[in-house]
Amino acid sequence: MISKLISLPILCVSLAVTLLSCDGDKDVSPTKAQNPAVTAPADKALPKLSLPPDSGPPPTIDSARAMQYAKEIVAFGPRPLGSVNHKKVEDYFLAHLKSDEVENDIFTADTPEGKFPVHNIVAKFPGTKDGIIVIASHYDTNYPLRNTSFVGANDGGSSSALLLEFANQLRGRKREGYSIWLVWDDAEEAIKPDGSGGLRQEMPFEKDSLYGITHLAEKWEADGTLKKIKAFLLADMVGDADLNVEHDSNSTPWLEDVVYEAASRLGYQSHFFARTMSVSDDHLPFLKRGVPSADFIDFDYGYNDVFWHTTQDTVDKLSPKSLEIVGSTMLESVGILDRMDPLPPK
Repeated sequence: MISKLISLPILCVSLAVTLLSCDGDKDVSPTKAQNPAVTAPADKALPKLSLPPDSGPPPTIDSARAMQYAKEIVAFGPRPLGSVNHKKVEDYFLAHLKSDEVENDIFTADTPEGKFPVHNIVAKFPGTKDGIIVIASHYDTNYPLRNTSFVGANDGGSSSALLLEFANQLRGRKREGYSIWLVWDDAEEAIKPDGSGGLRQEMPFEKDSLYGITHLAEKWEADGTLKKIKAFLLADMVGDADLNVEHDSNSTPWLEDVVYEAASRLGYQSHFFARTMSVSDDHLPFLKRGVPSADFIDFDYGYNDVFWHTTQDTVDKLSPKSLEIVGSTMLESVGILDRMDPLPPK
């Protein structure tokens, strides 16, 4: 994922994470003096929202196929901006999407380490309703100033693979609902961290990360597309075996309600919202422009004291079941949004 930060210090990962306390603090950070404390699980009860009744069979995905995609993405090795592997992964996505309508958003990002080519890939699947739901995942890994062998199996690999499986589910038919645009966004990671495991960046987080998704939000704002986007759903670090999707207090509250309702309808609620965090991630540029947004992210991998950007983020830590849980819940969330009329105000 991008440079995610924990919000007290800024942690290099597109996440400013500030954990809210309940019953007593427990530090889970790699550097106790620098990171905020994690507390007992937050209350899962969210404000009541009038939601449409359940209808039809629950959505399913081919989790084994999604897992195979993740393995193939990781097999390319580290995929930082400007690298040969990065280009190979771009071509890999485009090969899978060759029969789909694809928008290639290509530009040059001016970063602390110079200018780099950036490539956002958008696959568009039409619906019968007027409006768009965007589902996004970043696919790059850290610039090698910090870690030359980080392959990002969970951090970017798992979610990018999940989007490829969504394309399989959507391809070849006009869905009864909003159009869905799948976005593999680029250059999410910070370019110039300080090398201390992601605990602090040399530049402010929002000035050295989120290059691709910010450009796309600005482009769609300028050409009027942004007004058509009903919701923005982000997947980031969703494949680890010890799955617990965070309740993100930065995400749009009513959309978080929809996500939890979707998980509950599928029997997956125990994997959602046990902790509350304030997460700064790829959804920020859309949130700032008034688009309802929700971040599906599991910040604590459960196998390492350091949560991300380590050489331990490998394929063997991923679980097809976790991909199934997140993927089905995202699609059920979309189904609920399709039937909500009207949607709550932005």
